[in-house]
Amino acid sequence: MEIRTDYLVIGSGIAGLSFALEAAKAGTVAIITKKQDSESNTNYAQGGIACVLAPDDSFDLHIEDTLRTGRGLCRRDAVEMVVKKGPEMVNRLLEWGVNFTMERMEAGERLALEREGGHSKSRIVHASDLTGAEIERALLDRVKSEKNITIYEDHIAIDLITEHHLRILHPAGNMATSMRSRMNDSTKSSSGQRKITCWGAYVLNTRRGEVDKFLAKVTLLATGGAGKVYLHTTNPEIATGDGIAMAYRAGAEIANLEFMQFHPTSLYHPDGKSFLISEAVRGYGGILRTKDGQAFMQKYHLMGDLAPRDIVARAIDRELKARGDDCVWLDVTHLDPEETRQRFPHIYERCKSVGIDMTLDPVPVVPAAHYMCGGVRTDLWGRTTIVNLYATGEVACTGVHGANRLASNSLLEALVFSRQAYQDSLTVVRDKGFTFPEIPDWNEENTFNAEEWVLLAHDRLEIQQLMWDYVGIVRSDLRLKRAQKRICLIAEEIEEFYKRTKVTPDLIELRNIATVAQLIIHCALARKESRGLHFNTDYPQQNDGKYLRDTVITNEALE
Repeated sequence: MEIRTDYLVIGSGIAGLSFALEAAKAGTVAIITKKQDSESNTNYAQGGIACVLAPDDSFDLHIEDTLRTGRGLCRRDAVEMVVKKGPEMVNRLLEWGVNFTMERMEAGERLALEREGGHSKSRIVHASDLTGAEIERALLDRVKSEKNITIYEDHIAIDLITEHHLRILHPAGNMATSMRSRMNDSTKSSSGQRKITCWGAYVLNTRRGEVDKFLAKVTLLATGGAGKVYLHTTNPEIATGDGIAMAYRAGAEIANLEFMQFHPTSLYHPDGKSFLISEAVRGYGGILRTKDGQAFMQKYHLMGDLAPRDIVARAIDRELKARGDDCVWLDVTHLDPEETRQRFPHIYERCKSVGIDMTLDPVPVVPAAHYMCGGVRTDLWGRTTIVNLYATGEVACTGVHGANRLASNSLLEALVFSRQAYQDSLTVVRDKGFTFPEIPDWNEENTFNAEEWVLLAHDRLEIQQLMWDYVGIVRSDLRLKRAQKRICLIAEEIEEFYKRTKVTPDLIELRNIATVAQLIIHCALARKESRGLHFNTDYPQQNDGKYLRDTVITNEALE
């Protein structure tokens, strides 16, 4: 089946939905989402949105907090743009029906502001401890009322449609790819790259088991992150790096994938799968302790328990390895029990469901893969290096996060860049002379439903285990090369299997996980220093003289 639309949005989190609401004013919008419309990383975001609203706060302070946390790799112009548009974006969410937590004042009510690690002031706008879910609810309600927007649930994108698909008869047959990387000045765009154009995507309708052709004047990647590349993650099952893998295969620039943020405090419990304990708990006054009750963060940073995430994650990792313990403990038992329950009702209930009363007992926590600070490289308008392809949200590398994300900057970044992308896309959508080339239907001739899928079913777990063991919080060249060698072999087997097999959701995700795992390792090996979220024991020092640059990967096979 062929679907034609002005805008194709791949993903249904805050980046995709906010873009769609804007784009619906200019044309028709198709949103494709892998599962249900509300399944996204946004829906699991507990913290909030960093925004300068308090009288004792300022844009300059928020900008400096972000730049300091990003360890020299943030783009100042991108950071300044996002921070200064914060109040406007929060007001837009209020207009769209988001119910943020308020606090009573003598003159009435105002938005309640919390403080999180790395922030010098209280500036986190939140909806209790379920901010992401509340934003997702409100945006979906608005999206469903827009006649120009159609949501396609249970649709998973396979690949972007580019010139590559005009030259081959069988889209299912993937061309061999090779990687090259370079350290590239983050303030300069690449030169000499052949222009590639995107006209939409081939998409598997998982209900019908058939591949549809979505043709669009403008395509937005809003597919979220890649936490499921790792064994332990706070991300939902859908976070398999699809957008990064598709963009890479299409020839887009990918940057800074070595900077995977590990959230310091994920619940350590066999029944606590994909559940993080918000950084706001430490901002509220929570203290990290070892098994014997000793607080330890003051040994590692002047901000103690409010240190940036990369510092906290490495500190926990070091304490666990030194002591041989399985977890550390996040303690709020010294704080008012009723206030704790009111401030963190969702976290409290989730802990209670596994037998932990956080008002009486410290919560066992460990770091887990959380947020990808790199991604598909974009400019200030969300434009990728592929014509008519935009990327916003966690899938994108915009320059805002640098080598380490400041807590609660991500939702704000997604909103700002989605608005930027919409405004830039209007020229394309309003072009009355725009025509699509003749694009072939998906062709699965000479492919089959393979029974030996069971032979590859263990590959996903093997990749995740390798990434966790060798490409985690602390790395070395030996570990990275060992992981690279093994994962490359697995990826080759997956690619051969993919070429001769009918596509399924599991196969699409496995292929993408293998691709992103290779790209992460490639970026990590290219950076011979330690900076932010990337810590290599062979190069423990930060090297501004040589590595104050982005790590950029392109796919030479399509050039």
